[in-house]
Amino acid sequence: MDKNAKAPYLAGSIDIRAAGPRCRMLAGDLDGDGRMELVLVQPDNRQDVRFVPHQTQCLTAFDLDGRQLWQVGKPDPGAGSAGSDYPAQIADVDGDGQIEVLCVMNDRLLVLSGRTGEQKRSFGLPHPEAHDCIVAARLTNASWAGDFLLKDRYRTLWALDANGRVLWKHEGNTGHYPWVYDFDGDGLDEVMVGYDLLDHDGRLLWSCRGLDDHADCIWVGDVNGDGEPEIVIGGSVTVMYDPRGNELWRYSGSVESQHIALGRFRPELAGLQVAGLDRLVREDDGLGRKGKDAIFLLDSEGRELWKEDRKTDGWLTIVEPLGFWAPDAPDYILAYRRGGGVAPALYDGHMEVVVRFPTEGYALHADLCGTGLEQVVLYTDERACVYSSVALELRNTRSDRPLPQPKRLSNSTLYPGGEVPLVSPR
Repeated sequence: MDKNAKAPYLAGSIDIRAAGPRCRMLAGDLDGDGRMELVLVQPDNRQDVRFVPHQTQCLTAFDLDGRQLWQVGKPDPGAGSAGSDYPAQIADVDGDGQIEVLCVMNDRLLVLSGRTGEQKRSFGLPHPEAHDCIVAARLTNASWAGDFLLKDRYRTLWALDANGRVLWKHEGNTGHYPWVYDFDGDGLDEVMVGYDLLDHDGRLLWSCRGLDDHADCIWVGDVNGDGEPEIVIGGSVTVMYDPRGNELWRYSGSVESQHIALGRFRPELAGLQVAGLDRLVREDDGLGRKGKDAIFLLDSEGRELWKEDRKTDGWLTIVEPLGFWAPDAPDYILAYRRGGGVAPALYDGHMEVVVRFPTEGYALHADLCGTGLEQVVLYTDERACVYSSVALELRNTRSDRPLPQPKRLSNSTLYPGGEVPLVSPR
């Protein structure tokens, strides 16, 4: 299955122990030097992080040379674990071209300077549990995403303006991580929260029909090549809707579509393909069974192209699309946290492993240095390893041009969603 897999280059290794255990990693060009920095987010331990939202214990910023730039809060060896999202993001919420670090800490939403970690402003929460995740959105200002969405675990979403004033709230089946996108072209974002599409003012536009459980992840892209974006949702099934609320297809060949990923994994096929992760058996189902999952791939019409026949245990895989790994390469499927002795890897659109990484851990991928290619960072509690498809000297990649912050990196989530830029139809 991976006889032709290539080994990646190790571009750097960073000691991150000062951030404390059980962190999640964010990335962005905090100081405008043309390279991204890494922010390690540690959760607190006040709650059951699997089912109840939690807050942030500590934030620690490192550059790619391994220097600690700043730290807000104090690491706690008893921090919570990655059972749900951590309420922290990196985004330019002031519209000044300099990015901020957002987090919920000590029952407040903090806006910190990315460069120094100093607090710029803070707001009280609209509800004691309004800290399952943070989404930056364009709800009142079309110029930049300066408003905020906060939610509890599964019931309520609150919209706040740039000064922390509650604009509106929505109650319903919120799913894990809402995705914002300007579907009607008015410069303001609609909000796909769970199975409901809301206008920028919180008004319900339409709801998906006949779906159980909750939305695990949401993607937007022109899947079928008609020139307009579609919405693809993974949950009890994988389903695709047009922006007006018409269901276009649903794939019911999965037990639980925990993650999906849009990409051009098979460039010879029309439109986009939809990769996904099916949780065939949950290890926490109370029946004492070994958990198992499998990757699958659908074409633009929702037809199954293939599904992995997994022989090993492991049910916590995360899959994401990764583009621009190598010059002229198609999109690949990045799969990590596989368990069962299966290492993190890049899979192509034919289920072949093209790159197998020698390091276990959680993953982040980004163009860290403005080279036009993306790197993969695999990290544990102790170390972050940066891998590249080509030889790369991280120390020699600074410039006087700040890197833009991709929307995907400002909407970091344990349940990866995203969008694929529109292209003109053929």
